[in-house]
Amino acid sequence: MKRTLVYKSLIFTLLATVSCRTVSVLPESSYRLKKNIIHIKDNDKVKASDLEPYLRQKSNTYYFLGWNPFIYIYNWSKKGSEGWRDFTKSIGQAPVEYDSTAVYSTRLNFINHLKSLGYYDCNVKDSVVKRGRKASVIYSVETGSAYKLTNIKYDIEDKDIAKYILEDSSNSYIKEGEALSETILVNESDRISELLKRKGYYSFSNNYISFVADTSLGNRTASIVMIVRNYSRNEDPKERKNHRVYYINKVSILPDYDPAESVAGGAIIRDSVMTEKGVQINFRSKLRVRRYFLDRLNQINPGERYDLSLVNSTYNRFNNVNLFTGTNIRFDEVESADSTKGLVDCQIRLTPSKRQGYTLNLELSSNSNSLFGISPAVSYFHKNLFRGGEWLNLGFMGNFQMNLNNMVKSTELGVSASLSIPDFLFLPDIYLSGMANTLPRTDMKMLYNYQDRPEFTRTLVSAAYGYSWRRGKTTSYNLYPLQLSIVRLKNISSTFYQSLENPFIRNSYRNYFDLGAGFSINYISNPDPDTRESVVKIRWNNDIAGNVISIFDSSFKRDSTGARLIGNTPYSQYLKSDFTISYTTWITEKSALAFRFNGGIGYAYGNSRSMPFEKLFYAGGANSLRGWQARSVGPGYSQIDTTFSIPNQTGDIKLEVNAEYRFPIINKFEGALFLDAGNVWTVKRKNTAVSGNFSFGSFYRNIAFNWGTGLRYNLKFVILRVDMGMVLYDPSIKSWITPSNWLKKDTYAIQFGVGYPF
Repeated sequence: MKRTLVYKSLIFTLLATVSCRTVSVLPESSYRLKKNIIHIKDNDKVKASDLEPYLRQKSNTYYFLGWNPFIYIYNWSKKGSEGWRDFTKSIGQAPVEYDSTAVYSTRLNFINHLKSLGYYDCNVKDSVVKRGRKASVIYSVETGSAYKLTNIKYDIEDKDIAKYILEDSSNSYIKEGEALSETILVNESDRISELLKRKGYYSFSNNYISFVADTSLGNRTASIVMIVRNYSRNEDPKERKNHRVYYINKVSILPDYDPAESVAGGAIIRDSVMTEKGVQINFRSKLRVRRYFLDRLNQINPGERYDLSLVNSTYNRFNNVNLFTGTNIRFDEVESADSTKGLVDCQIRLTPSKRQGYTLNLELSSNSNSLFGISPAVSYFHKNLFRGGEWLNLGFMGNFQMNLNNMVKSTELGVSASLSIPDFLFLPDIYLSGMANTLPRTDMKMLYNYQDRPEFTRTLVSAAYGYSWRRGKTTSYNLYPLQLSIVRLKNISSTFYQSLENPFIRNSYRNYFDLGAGFSINYISNPDPDTRESVVKIRWNNDIAGNVISIFDSSFKRDSTGARLIGNTPYSQYLKSDFTISYTTWITEKSALAFRFNGGIGYAYGNSRSMPFEKLFYAGGANSLRGWQARSVGPGYSQIDTTFSIPNQTGDIKLEVNAEYRFPIINKFEGALFLDAGNVWTVKRKNTAVSGNFSFGSFYRNIAFNWGTGLRYNLKFVILRVDMGMVLYDPSIKSWITPSNWLKKDTYAIQFGVGYPF
């Protein structure tokens, strides 16, 4: 009874706090802009979201069913010490003060935008509703009717240009039945200009294009004439001259260009070599990139017709190879003996990046059970191993866990090596079609992992061969037709294997041979690390193993369990898919909200009763549920398996959701508030424990929750992070953890890491 009264008092206090006015920091007699409302009358083609970017003043963003707690926090800055005021301002969000002049500017923006869409008779009215110290602005929009295009004609002075434009008219933005608008005309001018530059018209621009529309036909219809002249809109007709097709004269590549050269002035002494395509490579003292490789990256060659698409392709290919921090392609027009043909020289300036280096990573964690973990990792990279853009990566990692109460420990060591070659080895060139803007690669990887636990010693040897490529700047793909893993267990404790009552767990701890394939897709909406736009990231990984081997089952021996053997070792057969999507949105210039969803499922079949241990899902740790140590959650509502001295809870299915608010504190220090939820489960099958099985009707009851706070030190090139997560709901005891117990046994964990958790 007393506890219930305490909770009610806390809730009442919280409601009273958030009910405080959100305008206390604003000047007296001013109003906070609560919201903008856009009503559009009788037009389904124009949406309110189309006009929102043209609002001159936007209200605060709202979360949690129309509530923004950060406004309340900011208003706390009105009282207290200077340090307290700075802290609450850094966390909170300043309330937007209503500005009447912004309303007038917004109306003009709406009208100008609607006219650009072809609504020349549009009308926008505004009204302001004020209640208390809050103001809501309502915009009433009448678009009117747009003119429909009924006839499209062309008046093109140059016959060759006319041929190209008419042949490509099916891709035109101007179509009969569409609305006449300035936006369409501008887009069409840009399209035509780019089209002609792909056909060799280097000096052509949309200044040579104009339109004449006739709106006197009645019935809100219009005809239009596209005019392409031999003089620009800024020139007199007397200055007309024929448009010329340009050809590439000389091409030179500077693979070690320093932007400071143009500032310092003076001639730089360079050696030079010529490629088979006639491209001259100018370098200072030593050519650190093979000329064959530079020639392969370059798509601009002497004697060929100028083509804007090849220029863009060359730019992207040099950028994607990761050897240069800057790529600048410069063209200079030169005199031509043939007045009907233009000539340009091309110079490709490449600023080299650091070829070698290393990275360090460190994660530490500790919880209330005196379980301490440290995971160091160091990797060395070389981005130009054989002077042809080959990437070498060597990695060394460790994972050490220890229970400080009884000094029981677990040790894991790993060595990895990978080589990435900028070519599709063993595949014909036909598979490179459509990849002109990127550089496909062949990847080879090897890994050795050693794990020493009180219960057993495990070694893992794995190798993979595959291909990676990109589509544009946002999407990358990885295909591994060959993935091989061999696991050996030894020094197994005499009581360990017998104590594993769950067949699912028992089958995960044995020797196995894993031969399969993998495929993954990665997407990022904006790859710029310094962007302040909202960013979406998607990762989808898939693995399949054992199906090809199963074709030859009749030739393999069986063990006592009936599993087919390869060299006295059962082979694995399973499917696994893992999907992650994250979203980061900026509230202010320095504070952001980040969300992540991670879901995965694996299923063993055929020759396997469970997936290999390395393929199983787990939860907890510095980048997962931060209120728990790694591998200490689930499956389902299962208790911690005391067979293991160090927690080792795993499952076939994983669901996890994370939310984090990131805000500045002072100087390079940042803070975070976060909420994590999720768990792992096993696929229901014969003899699996009910407590760990996934069920659509009840899985939500086994979701583990934690909240926490973090401190980050942002050095730009690396972020050092410490998070403290506190358990809110523990599915193993089916109970919510009250605030008075948050810092007691089994209720918190401290995580150290490098970089953001997601």
